[in-house]
Amino acid sequence: MTATETLTLSEIESLAFDALVAAGTSPENARPLAVATAMTEADGVASHGLAYIPIYAQHVECGKVEGQANPKVAHPRPAVITVDAATGFAHRAIDLGFEQLIPLAKEMGVAVLAVNNSYNCGVLGVHTQRLAQAGLMGIGFTNAPASIAPSGGAKPVVGTNPFSISAPGSDGTAALLIDQSASTIAKSEVMKHAREGKPVPQGWVLDADGQPTTDPDAGLKGSMVPSGGYKGVGIALTVELLAAAMTGATLGAVASPFSGTAGGPPKTGQFFIAIDPDATSGGLFQEKLADLISAFRDQDGARLPGDGRQSARLRAATEGVRVNAALLERVRALI
Repeated sequence: MTATETLTLSEIESLAFDALVAAGTSPENARPLAVATAMTEADGVASHGLAYIPIYAQHVECGKVEGQANPKVAHPRPAVITVDAATGFAHRAIDLGFEQLIPLAKEMGVAVLAVNNSYNCGVLGVHTQRLAQAGLMGIGFTNAPASIAPSGGAKPVVGTNPFSISAPGSDGTAALLIDQSASTIAKSEVMKHAREGKPVPQGWVLDADGQPTTDPDAGLKGSMVPSGGYKGVGIALTVELLAAAMTGATLGAVASPFSGTAGGPPKTGQFFIAIDPDATSGGLFQEKLADLISAFRDQDGARLPGDGRQSARLRAATEGVRVNAALLERVRALI
């Protein structure tokens, strides 16, 4: 049995923060990423939580991320906020953008945030949830280094490119969360299997020749399988248009990888749309949302997207989070 240790969410946040600062990240940049790491572990998405801290630290040290970056916020049009992340972590850039996006969306009815010269933003739903908690419909997109080949091809040209939609409840919570990538599984899950020396299930990856494989290392040298075949490629392309082309960020086809030390900063992008439901629904949004959720809940055994994360979050708040002991040793060694 794999050895684990139980940590509180505050302990996870402190551990991540200390490791990032020790690697050369400014406290201002480290804190939002540490908070998101704890939220991610609470949601049960371990592949994107503390497991990424050694990678983040390595990337600060090798220059793929500027740990001391000072993002630049601009307001070029009435309903548009932009942030140049200055090749630093996406999390602080998004935080600074949200400080203006949220009140602007409530004033205008809808507003957008475009982030470029950025980096891996972790679990996208962590960010869209915050918009929902502010009473807004939050829609987010982020592009990534190429890992999905086009239909009929074998060379990756777009990333796993997640999108997320989070709907506000009437009580200041995110009542509904959709958060998914364009691939059948997140690439970080394949990386996790590779680190652990475990095969991946069929249907996750293709090798460099475009053939199915269960070898995670061969898959990382090949491509991810798009969810739903050509439809998954279409989702990845849609996200690429919004998160890269619309923000002026680097296309996934030429962005340096989020793993390893090769290449400079990836300079990828994020794009968020925040909508005030009262501006568009005539006051009927909460009623329609409740009816929509009930249509799922009325069926025995039916699940809504985000249900697993909500259950994990409730457990984490009272019981803490079980973390791989070997991983904790690696993170603590960074401090």
